[in-house]
Amino acid sequence: MLTLPFHNRYDYSAIESRKDYAWPDGKRLAFYIALNIEHFAFGTGIGMDPTNRGGPQSQRNWAWRDYGNRVGNFRLFRMLDELKLPATILLNSEVCEHYPEIIARIKQRGDDVCGHGRTNAEALKGLWETDERRLIEDVSSTIEKHIGYRPKGWMGPAALESNVTSDLLKEAGYTYNMDWPADDQPFWMKTRSGPLLSVPYPLEQNDAGFLVGRDHTGREFADMIVDQFEELLEESVHRPLVCPLSLHGFIVGQPFRFRPLKQAIAHCVNHKHADRVWFTRAGDIADYCMKMEPGLVP
Repeated sequence: MLTLPFHNRYDYSAIESRKDYAWPDGKRLAFYIALNIEHFAFGTGIGMDPTNRGGPQSQRNWAWRDYGNRVGNFRLFRMLDELKLPATILLNSEVCEHYPEIIARIKQRGDDVCGHGRTNAEALKGLWETDERRLIEDVSSTIEKHIGYRPKGWMGPAALESNVTSDLLKEAGYTYNMDWPADDQPFWMKTRSGPLLSVPYPLEQNDAGFLVGRDHTGREFADMIVDQFEELLEESVHRPLVCPLSLHGFIVGQPFRFRPLKQAIAHCVNHKHADRVWFTRAGDIADYCMKMEPGLVP
């Protein structure tokens, strides 16, 4: 019999075979926005550049990404304020050292902050275990110093992991992980030190892959948000689901993309069945799941 490498992090579970439950107040769809706030090394390291795919980093590419921290993220914060929406911040810890106005805005809004590596110029995959453990601790302690608490949730740069990342996260005190886009519901993962919750995070409903990686337009991205929301809301009659949306200030913070984005999110907030939707944060989803009766979350 052919045996292929396997991760052994979780067992297979068909969504139609699972037990039913509800989100708080009987809600059926949990909707959250993940705002990726990142810092990059200058002229080196990994990164995305739609005009120079696979080429070396340049000052132009660094400046394009820095637009998010100078302009785009504040545009998104204003939109979230206007729509009275919470957010989950996926935070490179180096942001804490360079952009005090952004940190102040996050704290003022009370957003949920997750560890997102030190910088998106580096990935955890390929590190020795001791170095990866040290990096995770560096991220955690830096965020605690500047935000006021250690993060409980993690989404690594590019959502890439080594074979031991989930183990190290659990051992560092993290309770949930967003690196495994395998489901529309949270599920428990195995680590060598006990269970770690996987909270859905989108590889598809993500402006980085959709707009930069696949060259779609901002209007097409807005249509995708509405279609995703509508379909999941309809399906949530049968089972509780999560609708996450991943945004980057240097991508959808550009004015021509921002306008259709704002219209799409307003459509979700003002939907005629919005009373079925829990507009929340990833950490609130995780906390709720951890208080549920054992066996409801697969």
